[in-house]
Amino acid sequence: MSTPSPAQQPAEPRPAKVVIAPDSFKGTATAQQAAQWLGEGFREIVLDADIRLAPMADGGEGTAELFEGERITLPTTDAAGRLTEATYTFDAASSTAFIDIAAASGLPAVADKPVPLTGDTYGTGVLIADAQTRGATRIVLGLGGSATVDGGTGILVALGANPLDARGYQLRPGGGALTDIADLDTAKVNIPAGAVDWVLLADVAAPATGEAGAAAVFGPQKGAGPDDVELLDQGLAALCRVAGIDPATPGMGAAGGTAIGITWLSTLLHGDASHVTLAPGARVVAESNGLAEALEGASLVITGEGRFDEQTAGGKVAATVLQLAEEAGAAAAVAAGSFGAEPGEGTIAVTLPEIADPAEQLRRAGAEIAVAYLSTSTVQG
Repeated sequence: MSTPSPAQQPAEPRPAKVVIAPDSFKGTATAQQAAQWLGEGFREIVLDADIRLAPMADGGEGTAELFEGERITLPTTDAAGRLTEATYTFDAASSTAFIDIAAASGLPAVADKPVPLTGDTYGTGVLIADAQTRGATRIVLGLGGSATVDGGTGILVALGANPLDARGYQLRPGGGALTDIADLDTAKVNIPAGAVDWVLLADVAAPATGEAGAAAVFGPQKGAGPDDVELLDQGLAALCRVAGIDPATPGMGAAGGTAIGITWLSTLLHGDASHVTLAPGARVVAESNGLAEALEGASLVITGEGRFDEQTAGGKVAATVLQLAEEAGAAAAVAAGSFGAEPGEGTIAVTLPEIADPAEQLRRAGAEIAVAYLSTSTVQG
């Protein structure tokens, strides 16, 4: 029997290309760590897998660090007004600052004592003003993970625009005082900082007010009781009236209505809102980190987050990655701390094991995904 010529030799099967694109697991693992540990677990089962890491974010905690640039740390205040430090990314080449509202005004810093009525975004405004002095002409602001429902008025105060009551007195910090707003004083506004181009990365499309608004949906997560929610909703409605903002605009409810204040300020300085863009955070990050290109020819895409539930579909990382995987024709898997909703037919779903070590949790989840994938795939590792 003759030996096949080189041209007739069967091609060696290519290793499975696996793209790992998780969100951070808040308080447990950064997106980079989660991707690394899931990959290590997968490789324990599929030794020759071609693994590509593409850590993700949707505008929440950890978004800014996924962009290229210098990491800037400076003193500021948290949502409760206490001194703290926060970090953002400044890319001098593009004159762009990438700032997470969660860095200074996030929930973890006030977890010991939530401040739903009095918490404000002043500390984030300090970062914005600093970025402008370094040469930023564009601010990419991640709106996820805030502890506040102040309509962005804390940022406005940091940039010199003060909310006033009917007697002309400056309001107390926080969304709980916004029902008294009658005007916004612009005598000392920081024009260079306010006049930048704004890209607001939202992980939700919530309006500012109403049953699906910032206070009703996210207020309880920030410590607001039923009476607080009603007061905060009324306050955001009052701010929208004074600012000339339609509260039904999708995305205006993100980060406790932060887009309201920013849109008002930019409109004041430019004459319209054309310098403010509300964008789905996960899509913007996917375009930046090359996820779409990485998915070309992928056999499997793995994503993950702390909890996969009905809110995931509103623009969060896992939903975005699953959609991109479907568009690329790749199989998909989700690792999550818990599931409150099904990720979709044919998607591998793995719950993190209840062990103390987060690295080991994610490695085991990666290995479990690999086993499930091999059982349903013709690709052999």
